[in-house]
Amino acid sequence: MTVVGYVPGVYDMFHIGHLNIIRRARGACDHLVVGVVTDEVVLAVKGHLPVVPLTERLEIVGSLRLVDEVVVDSHHDKFAMWPAVRYDILFKGDDWQDTPKGRKLEADLATVGARVVYFPYTVHTSSTELRRFLNQQRDDLASSEARGPVPSASARIPRRT
Repeated sequence: MTVVGYVPGVYDMFHIGHLNIIRRARGACDHLVVGVVTDEVVLAVKGHLPVVPLTERLEIVGSLRLVDEVVVDSHHDKFAMWPAVRYDILFKGDDWQDTPKGRKLEADLATVGARVVYFPYTVHTSSTELRRFLNQQRDDLASSEARGPVPSASARIPRRT
């Protein structure tokens, strides 16, 4: 029997954390389906749109040799994709483990004979951290521009006498 795995995510600003969970999921199933969450769901859940548009995120994820199939995930509830994908295992980062939403997902999947497998969340790199870094860089740049031009290394600054 072919074991179908499903790994949903936003996959915005694709980074090593995304690759880690896809790579681990690939090793734990025979057929890997990756669900890329729509912009509308991201906006509703996270309060902002992704940096990278859905069509580009689909193309990026779909270009990975590790991935057998890519689908658009238009649901906040991860169980809602089960009828369309009919996966045996849903893979999530362990930041969901032992949380109310993780326990609900586990219980819902058990009703159809599927299960959740948790992989270590890559804490040092996430789209949230990248977004925070980029926003800080933007804010720092705006702040420095508001103070006026920064003299170049070759600029001569007259001494007050």
